[in-house]
Amino acid sequence: MGSTQNFSKKRPEVERLHINLAKLKKGGRKFEIVIDPDNAIAHKEGRLSDIREVLIAERIFEDVQKGIFSPKSDLETVFPKMDTLQIAELILSKGELQLSAKYRESKQEEKRRSIIESIHRNSVNPQNNLPHPITRIENAMNEVKIKIDDNKSAHDQVNDIVKKLQPVLPIKFEHKHVRVHISENYAKKYFKTLHQYGRILNEEWLDDGCYMGTVEIPAGLYLDFIDDLNKKTHGGVEITLLDSKNGKYGTTEVTNKKVHKKLR
Repeated sequence: MGSTQNFSKKRPEVERLHINLAKLKKGGRKFEIVIDPDNAIAHKEGRLSDIREVLIAERIFEDVQKGIFSPKSDLETVFPKMDTLQIAELILSKGELQLSAKYRESKQEEKRRSIIESIHRNSVNPQNNLPHPITRIENAMNEVKIKIDDNKSAHDQVNDIVKKLQPVLPIKFEHKHVRVHISENYAKKYFKTLHQYGRILNEEWLDDGCYMGTVEIPAGLYLDFIDDLNKKTHGGVEITLLDSKNGKYGTTEVTNKKVHKKLR
């Protein structure tokens, strides 16, 4: 049996449950390492290479919860000519992750917030063509008792969740095509703002140093987009909403004081 250290045996039960592990059974023995869960997942997905950034303790355990280290003889028998870091890397790559309830709950809440934000950013209320407030989306999700799937990404769940919300919350996904002209004084500094909000359809630099670009953005971000460019350029921008439905172009001229809209 391995040696016992005061790694966790004096900790209260509730704290011990918050330890995140990677576990491997090999050669009839059990081996465990204590991990940072986010870094462990990043390592397994190839986004992080240094195993030391994954380990909370650079030790191999027989039983983490009891604070029992794996005997040196077991390590030499099962993992001949391998050092601690190499063994830990093998445990992580070949073993299974045991994530704490606290971590799973935090990741589920993070995924829930991401879904709510996605609905808020990418959809509008068809009754007024404005985005639903985040609180309204949250209340609707609670009303229909939406459950977040731990095994699916936030992106993969949005469409199914929206279908369940529609009986209590009118939702329409919509994108707007917007043409933006930024004056030469602000063009080089702020043209990348368009890239941050959506998909660039076309762009060009004019002879006078001005920037002209057309971007596709979620309808729910349109007003934020106007406000952001307004603040950054102090009125040195003209935004044109391209309305393909009726063949007209709605021109929105942005100044540092207010927004004026007109049809032409």
